[in-house]
Amino acid sequence: MTREIGRAVALVLLASGAGVVAAQVPPSANDQAAYTGLLAAAARGDAVQIRALVASGQKPDGRDGYARTPLHVAAYGGHHEAMRVLVAAGSDPNALERDRYDIVTIAAVAGDVPTLRAALALGGSARNVTSRYDGTALIAAAHLGHAEVVRELIRAGAPLDHVNNLGWTALIESIVLGDGGPRHTDTLTALVEAGANVNLPDRHGRTPLALAQSRGYDAMVARLRQAGAR
Repeated sequence: MTREIGRAVALVLLASGAGVVAAQVPPSANDQAAYTGLLAAAARGDAVQIRALVASGQKPDGRDGYARTPLHVAAYGGHHEAMRVLVAAGSDPNALERDRYDIVTIAAVAGDVPTLRAALALGGSARNVTSRYDGTALIAAAHLGHAEVVRELIRAGAPLDHVNNLGWTALIESIVLGDGGPRHTDTLTALVEAGANVNLPDRHGRTPLALAQSRGYDAMVARLRQAGAR
């Protein structure tokens, strides 16, 4: 699935005590219009031009005003061949942009499994601590109910019980930032089946079971109880 950067891309929204905060910023139409060189070629997914520019001496890890590298830009667009050419030229597959997103988390947030697989194959790590929330790609995907992405990240060795700076694991985020529906329940199931700790509480001592019960998420409650949640 190829996604054009210029199309409307949903920002990641994370509810916190201070309200709802935008947490991922794809290149805007204005950003793209201002791009030159490798950034412009990456936005177009023009692998041929990327090769030519690198051969002429352009550095593959130059940054835009948001500290995005051409590789970040290519990942936002789902341009896999451009991503491969950039990494072959020396671009860092684990580089972070200004909000501390890497290409694995960019793909995870988008629910873009093909781009996620490309990012992992190019050396991106599912274990990176990313975002202003000191989270992981797994936590971001769980928050959004991207169950297939969650399974890919689990297979890639993502830490199941990483706790972000809000005091939440991926399992907890699938509950507190989910809607209790099929996608988030499937996400929770994937985490439980992989061995996520079903009794690890949040910073206020609330367990996943208590959080699901308080929201009336009966399917999640049943799944957690089956896994021994208390």
